[in-house]
Amino acid sequence: MQLQKFYETAIATGRSADPRPQSEIDRQLAEEKKAYDKLDKKEREFFDTERLKNPYADTRILFGDPKAEIKKIAAGIDFEAAEILLVHELNKSGAKIDLALSHHPEGIALAKLDSVMRLQEDLYAEAGVPVNVIEKLMDKETARVLRSIHPVNHQKNIDVARALKIPYACTHTVADNLAYRFVEKLMAKKKPRTLGEIIDVLLGEPEFAESARRGVPPLAFVGSKSSKAGKIAVSGFTGGTSGSAEVYESLKHAGIGTEIAMHMRPDAQKEAEKHHINVLIAGHIASDSLGMNLLLDEMQKAGVKEIVALGGFTRFSRR
Repeated sequence: MQLQKFYETAIATGRSADPRPQSEIDRQLAEEKKAYDKLDKKEREFFDTERLKNPYADTRILFGDPKAEIKKIAAGIDFEAAEILLVHELNKSGAKIDLALSHHPEGIALAKLDSVMRLQEDLYAEAGVPVNVIEKLMDKETARVLRSIHPVNHQKNIDVARALKIPYACTHTVADNLAYRFVEKLMAKKKPRTLGEIIDVLLGEPEFAESARRGVPPLAFVGSKSSKAGKIAVSGFTGGTSGSAEVYESLKHAGIGTEIAMHMRPDAQKEAEKHHINVLIAGHIASDSLGMNLLLDEMQKAGVKEIVALGGFTRFSRR
C-alpha cells in the first residue's frame, strides 16, 4: 500500500462513519471549490488545496513521498518528537517501520482543527438541538479554538520526521468518526437503562477494559451509576475537540437524558449539572484507541502488514 493510498483509504473510511449525510459532505467540498475558483492567482498561493478533496482538515500526510510503500506502521495517540526518534532507533535495529502515524493532529492538520468542528452541528441537530441554535453556539466555539491554536508551534514534530526521513501522517476525525459510530450502534443494540449499565457495556470492549485496568475507567461526571440514562446522545466523540458548554439547555429541551463523551471541560460539567443532563465520560485515550483500532483494521484489510503500538495507543484487532 502506497502512502497516498493509505491517506485516501483513511478519508473514505472516515466518510463511511460520518454522522452527516454523504450529500452534505459533497456539498462542503463543492463550496470549497467555489471559494477556490473565486480567488485570484496571488490568493490561490495560500489556499490549502487538500480542502478540495478531503473534508477532514485534521487528517493529513504531514511528511513523506506519497508513493512510499507502507507495510509496517508505528501508531500512537500522540506521536511526537520522542516517538519519531524511537522509530528511527528501532529502524536502526532492523524494525523496518515505514510510517509514523499520529491520531492527534500536527502541523497544518492542527492549525486547521477548528474547521472540522462544524461536524458537531449535525451531531447535535440529530440529537434534537435546533440547527439555528447549535450553529450560533459553534460560531463562538470555533473562534475560541482558532485563537487558542494559532500561537502553537505546529511544525516542530514534522521537522523531526523530515530530518530523519520518516514518513509521518495523522488521522484524527476519520478515526473519531469510527469510534462515534461504533459506540452509537453499541448503545442502540444493548439499550442500557442506567449509567452503570452504560459503563458495563463499554467495559465489554477491550480498549475501555484495558484503560480501566490501568486506572482510567469510564466515569459518570454528572449523575451516578444508579442514574437512569433516559434518551442517550453519543455527541461528544467527534468533530475536532469539545464543543460549546452552552448546548446542555437545548439538550434538555430535546429530551436527552444522558450524553456520552470522550472528555469534558469543567464549564461544560457545570452546565450539564445545571440542566440535569447525565454525562458519562468513556475516556479520552481509550476512545481514541477504539477509533484508531477500527481504522487500522481497515488498513490491514487493504494491505498493511504490521502495527506497532506506541504513544499511548493500545492495539486490539477486530478482524
